[in-house]
Amino acid sequence: MTETIQAAGPAADFSELLGRLIDDYSTKKQPSLMQMKKGLLSRESFLGEAASYAQLTYGISLEEAQEVTRLFEQYIFGYSRISPLIDDAEISDIRIVSYDNIRIKKRGRRMDAGISFLSEREYRQFVDYVATKNQVNISNLNAIQRFTDSDSHPDFILRFTVSMPLVNTYSEPYLCIRKVPRKFPEMEELIRRGMLDRELAEMLICRFRSGSTLICGGNSSGKTTLLNALKETLPDDVAILVTQQADELTTKRHPDMMFLHSLPGSGESQVSYDLKNISIAGLTMDVDFFIVGEVKGDEALYLLNAAYTGQLCAATLHAPSADRAVDKLVDYAMYGSRYSRGELMKMMECFTTLVFMERYRVKQVFVNRGWDRETKEMRYERLYENTVAGGADGRVCGAVSVGQAGEHSASAVAQGL
Repeated sequence: MTETIQAAGPAADFSELLGRLIDDYSTKKQPSLMQMKKGLLSRESFLGEAASYAQLTYGISLEEAQEVTRLFEQYIFGYSRISPLIDDAEISDIRIVSYDNIRIKKRGRRMDAGISFLSEREYRQFVDYVATKNQVNISNLNAIQRFTDSDSHPDFILRFTVSMPLVNTYSEPYLCIRKVPRKFPEMEELIRRGMLDRELAEMLICRFRSGSTLICGGNSSGKTTLLNALKETLPDDVAILVTQQADELTTKRHPDMMFLHSLPGSGESQVSYDLKNISIAGLTMDVDFFIVGEVKGDEALYLLNAAYTGQLCAATLHAPSADRAVDKLVDYAMYGSRYSRGELMKMMECFTTLVFMERYRVKQVFVNRGWDRETKEMRYERLYENTVAGGADGRVCGAVSVGQAGEHSASAVAQGL
């Protein structure tokens, strides 16, 4: 039976046609879709069949059938209308506020994406498809979900956060996508890009190998990028364990690097492994170097304990400056600890290098000189500060003291490295 579709205009035609084709291949044409996914039907044959089916079933022209099949191909094999945004290497983040409002961060600047879904219905179908494709449940019991797609794109790992209308003020879902490059830049490339100069890179590599390191900054400031590059400089005879919430840290060649990621529980499942669980387990796995991708909770206590017992450690976290990273890590450690703040500050002596990132550049490097038992302050030496906007130069060196509440109390005379 041929069912001719009438609509107000071309955009509405294709939106309705695409929605109908998706519905049909999710129900009565699902066996064909499953054959293709199992490799029993080639991609070309599947798409040819879909074009013929659309033309005959919906009573449309060959050209219209080819166009709706092109949209259907993006939907099935990629990420529909946002596939060009995912393919663009200069775009790091995608935020879908509504079907007709897609925002991107390109080269560190936020802007309109210049594309949109054809309708609210198409956007909601897309969100459902993304969840199904990644085996994620977005029912009312799971209205906020975070998940990672490590398989779909050859160049990027995609980290998703979706919130459904149940918890949103407005009626549409929100979908945020962070793109993590598979071929992450190593130190030479970061030098070429201007994140840091060669002298600073050599200093950070040396300090990374000899003591524990905290890298802090805001969102999309380059924290993970720098940590990814630094860990690749570790010798092959160092056993490394990486724990992380999303698979953002990877390795290109290190022979003895293991990776664990957290597994959030859902409303239907009691099975979950958070960073605290896997950090505890990881510390029994005979490692020389322990890395937490991003500290967000009481896993900080186990990171701190590992570093305090002499194990080399590294982590990233959100903090507004290098010295404030200490306060932030202690705040997290107190979530699951009976230690006092003063006791935890003493333990923080083991994190000897503190790096602050801003706008994809190294902004500050502090050396932790230890806890002053008399003044009850942490003593720092400022090794580096980028004082020139847009460039990786400008050194300021001196001593800084920070008390238990993070108050700056003194600065000493500047001196050379």
